[in-house]
Amino acid sequence: MRKGVVARAVLGLVIAVSAPGAAPALGAGLHEYDPPAEYRYPAYTGALPLCTDPAVLKDVADGFFWRETQYWNSGLAIADFEGAHEFGYRTNGLSYIPRRYCQAEGIFTDGRRRRVVYNIGEALGFIGLGSGVTWCVVGLDRNHAFSPNCRAAGP
Repeated sequence: MRKGVVARAVLGLVIAVSAPGAAPALGAGLHEYDPPAEYRYPAYTGALPLCTDPAVLKDVADGFFWRETQYWNSGLAIADFEGAHEFGYRTNGLSYIPRRYCQAEGIFTDGRRRRVVYNIGEALGFIGLGSGVTWCVVGLDRNHAFSPNCRAAGP
């Protein structure tokens, strides 16, 4: 009698586990209970500056010049930007901090043109005030913070 009870229990377990829809796959329903970032406290708005915003481009240029001067003892700077455009917006999902992903061609003081990848994150500025800009220059990521080829700065 005991063998019959154990056999039925094992059979029931096998059927329950193998039945379609009985056990959700890993990650299934992941966003079911993840509210958009706008529903959090404090709420995000999703309103971010555009990739062509002069203040954003100035942040990138100033940050690059500061890093080159302070860390790499180089006088290299970004003289201008061309073709700034967005290539992703909130691509990580609605429940994450809103980000706009951009790239532009930077014209540098050494006469070369290099691709600049940057993202703008809501409330990621100094102590959470304003937008924060994270950037990377392809070919000049000397400490490989965004390797390979600034891919980690994009979506």
